[in-house]
Amino acid sequence: MRIGELSRRTGVPTRLLRYYEEQHLLHPERGGNGYRSYPESAVAQVQQIRGLLDSGLTTAMIHAILPYLCGSSRLVPAPESVPPETAALLQEHVDRIQARIDCLARNRDRLTAYLAAVRPEKR
Repeated sequence: MRIGELSRRTGVPTRLLRYYEEQHLLHPERGGNGYRSYPESAVAQVQQIRGLLDSGLTTAMIHAILPYLCGSSRLVPAPESVPPETAALLQEHVDRIQARIDCLARNRDRLTAYLAAVRPEKR
């Protein structure tokens, strides 16, 4: 499929698809006319990339782990095949996610306590 169709099917602008290619996340074939050609599997791959970006991973991190992903973000490599740098990168991201979760939980608890103090009791 051409880039416009991939864009329509994934909801990702063509500009971003080209950016993903520049970042080595997508690898379309090129026709003699220079047009990009994507396989059907590119739809799922773009959706996976979007999900990883939405979770806070950078394109560099995604590039590092993409070879190890199968299906919808399920890691399946043999442990010895994951470079230590990639494992460290992922651990740093897990730590950042946990820090955000902790902060959000504290804020939720504070807001809940505030609302309980100012909200009239229902009778």
